[in-house]
Amino acid sequence: MRRPVLCTRCCFFVCLMTVFIVAPLTANDKKTEPTNAAEAAAKKAEQAAVINKKFADWKTTLSPEQQAWETVLEENLGGFYLPIYKKQKVQGVVTAWDYVADDPNLPRVLLIGDSVSRGYTQAARKALKGKANVHRAPANCGPTATGLKKLDVWLGDGNWDVIHFNFGIHDRRTPAADYEQRLDEIVKRLKKTGATVVWASSTPIPADWKEGPEMKTKLEEKNAIAAKVMQANGVEIDDLYAFILPHLSETQNPKDVHFNSKGYNMLGKQVAKHIEGTLEKRDQK
Repeated sequence: MRRPVLCTRCCFFVCLMTVFIVAPLTANDKKTEPTNAAEAAAKKAEQAAVINKKFADWKTTLSPEQQAWETVLEENLGGFYLPIYKKQKVQGVVTAWDYVADDPNLPRVLLIGDSVSRGYTQAARKALKGKANVHRAPANCGPTATGLKKLDVWLGDGNWDVIHFNFGIHDRRTPAADYEQRLDEIVKRLKKTGATVVWASSTPIPADWKEGPEMKTKLEEKNAIAAKVMQANGVEIDDLYAFILPHLSETQNPKDVHFNSKGYNMLGKQVAKHIEGTLEKRDQK
């Protein structure tokens, strides 16, 4: 019986694969490839330390006013967003949380909201350039419960002409009565600043989101509750839900509450348009 004969090309391939599989790591490989979780964590901590050092050095070059703002961010952005922000700043990236040096001749606007709000901040700021100083709360603002605790920090000196705010997606599981009571208290505290307060309805949760189709319904219920609270308090509504709803297929990430760049740009322009109208009405009073 004849034995199968391997061709030269096959032999070469087998040898090459054998070398690839069993060849030991070189000294350089061992230096760069983590061998266990502890080593990987140590490497991550080392990288974070480098970024923290660069950020601290950068901070010392800033004006006292901007240094104070960066300190507020360090105290409020939290364990998820702060490392991202620091990395972006040492790379020279423009962010939604950048310090805003006010033009004293322009009105001051504050945006309060979660990651969706953060996503449209820069587009709104760009659309209102030369028309308003657009600031953002120093946090991913989360649910109404967090808002009640952190509102004084977010308001800063409280010298605002317009406050455009939202709480909703993070409150999707909040009992309706609690949501209504907390939202009503937040509105009253915002109005005490003397600013014109504008409520932004929460943007849609897709039915195929990871948490299930019931979350879509829960958010719509929260929007209805918020509308009732705003009407009772005489607060304007920037209906971002209705605005973006016809464009979800082209603007919202698949199976996600967040948006692509086109979506955030559209939302930001809509926010800017509403704020500009609000400022005009405020000037006419």
